[in-house]
Amino acid sequence: MSKSHDSQPVTILSASRLVLSAYHALEEVFDPELAIDIVSLGLVYGVDELPDRSLRIRMTLTTPGCPVSEGLPLQVQSVVEAATRTQVEVEVVWSPEWDPTMMSSAAKERLGSR
Repeated sequence: MSKSHDSQPVTILSASRLVLSAYHALEEVFDPELAIDIVSLGLVYGVDELPDRSLRIRMTLTTPGCPVSEGLPLQVQSVVEAATRTQVEVEVVWSPEWDPTMMSSAAKERLGSR
């Protein structure tokens, strides 16, 4: 499971089923230029279940001028809401700034940047 950059790592023991469902749904959202899911790319910084059972997703993009800067967060919201049947707020953050070291080993290997 992905590590949140401002809280504890998400683990099977600490994450709710709702959060786990959200992460599984996020693995189906792909960066259109790289054809790798946004979780493996390290673009998802965290998924929080709020007291009202809605979700807040903190994510970033590879660059501020990313061509999908408006569409990708909307896709994330739509996919996760459909999978979890709960309200989702997507917050795009720029700190910490994304860099290729945040990618999973499999994503690095796939892009040949091991």
